[in-house]
Amino acid sequence: MTELQTKNFALEALIHFHDTNWFLDQEQGTIAFDSKKIHAAAPVQIIGTYNTADGTWLWAWDNPSLVKGLARDSQVVREYGRKHGIAPLTTRKLNCDEIDCWEFTALACKLCKAQGAYRGPSGKTRVFMTFGKITMSKTAIQTTPARQPPD
Repeated sequence: MTELQTKNFALEALIHFHDTNWFLDQEQGTIAFDSKKIHAAAPVQIIGTYNTADGTWLWAWDNPSLVKGLARDSQVVREYGRKHGIAPLTTRKLNCDEIDCWEFTALACKLCKAQGAYRGPSGKTRVFMTFGKITMSKTAIQTTPARQPPD
């Protein structure tokens, strides 16, 4: 958790996650963060989803609504759980707290050498993701053309 917190703290200083809109493109396998000042994008992996209504975690490796390639890193965590006999890492769906979801995601980030992680809200669901190398660019400031005085 400490490693992930350090990574995300550094990224927050650059991207300002709290001030951005996030977009997940499953087909492209990317996550993007947009604000008035920056656009940041990175390859993404979904680790799992947390249902706040019933307090359950569902691993991405067994979520049929996800593009299979996006669950690769969650499968690495599953294999780690099998090798070390850690049942929560190999149990498809489990009751837990949101801090547990962060711990699962931190483990995926560590095992797969991801650059950071993000928890994206989607209604009552929280999507926990890790991401790779980020590319950033300035967002063009949209301005309204000045109005010309009438002749």
